[in-house]
Amino acid sequence: MTLIRSNPSYKKERATYLFRKANFKGKTLEAVSEVFRKVDLMANAINERTGGHIHAEELYLWVIGWINDGDESIIQSIDMGTLYQEMEAIFLSNPPGLYAEDTLKSLLNIREATPASSFSILSNTAFIKGSTLRKILPDLGLGDFFDFQLFSDEAGMSKPNQAFFQQMLDEVFKLRGRLDPRDIVHIGDNPIADVEGASKAGIAQFLVNANHLSIASLCVKP
Repeated sequence: MTLIRSNPSYKKERATYLFRKANFKGKTLEAVSEVFRKVDLMANAINERTGGHIHAEELYLWVIGWINDGDESIIQSIDMGTLYQEMEAIFLSNPPGLYAEDTLKSLLNIREATPASSFSILSNTAFIKGSTLRKILPDLGLGDFFDFQLFSDEAGMSKPNQAFFQQMLDEVFKLRGRLDPRDIVHIGDNPIADVEGASKAGIAQFLVNANHLSIASLCVKP
């Protein structure tokens, strides 16, 4: 929700898949969709609180367990590899789009105004892994824009965990040499994960979308 937003049809299709394939208690499609929403919110709150990371496979098991009233035999019967492959296929068939029409133009304007700067992604993931996100970024014009990409499922920790921000800083220092963290701006949409996390790491922060500001607000005007 900083650079991209999910395709509404993706959420509908993933709920429909489990409604048809793993809904042994006869829940409605609306109920399955609501479970997805609750699990997403719960996982986000837990990751923010602990700084850890709940992996995609675990989240899907939460959803399946919840819609099947906690039936452990059903959870044990799930082929997690196949399930994620199917969910990834649904995501790729219903890809996200840029958050706003001016997102890419704004990023390019910032890069042009600061040609010596580096750009990177530091992102919490949930139902979709970093490896999957890397597959769609080129289609959105973002494939070659970032110097490196760090995702919570690969790091095993989530923002606002200071170790995750430090991993980002270490990568920046490799590219640019050691510099003052205050010369880095972390752009995000989450007041806890992004603003508080970056602040504790000594990094400048800029909140977008949640406060009706966009990345375009960062553009340097002549």
